[in-house]
Amino acid sequence: MGKKVVDITEKLSFAENPMLKVKNVSVEIKSDAATVLKIMGIVSEDTSAKAVLQMYELIFEEKDREKIDKMKLQFKDFQTLVMAAVELIIGDEEPGEQ
Repeated sequence: MGKKVVDITEKLSFAENPMLKVKNVSVEIKSDAATVLKIMGIVSEDTSAKAVLQMYELIFEEKDREKIDKMKLQFKDFQTLVMAAVELIIGDEEPGEQ
C-alpha cells in the first residue's frame, strides 16, 4: 500500500510580496513566513531603536534599503515606514486603516 498524498496547492495563495510607496519610491516588503515569524518575535519582545533596525534589515532587501537610505528620513519617519511594513505583513488591515 502506498503513502497517502494530499495536494494542498489549491489552498495556498503564492501571493507576491506587498509594496510600500513613499513619494515616488516603491519598496518591496519581504512577507515570507520565516521573516514574518522573526518580526513577530521582535515586536513581542522589544520596540527599541535597535529592534526597529533589526526589523528594517529583515523586511527590506538590500536594494530597497539603499532606496530608503537615500531618502534621508528623520528617525520618526523611518520608524513609521518600518512599522507600516510590519503592520502590512502581520496585521489584517492596510497601514493607516482603522
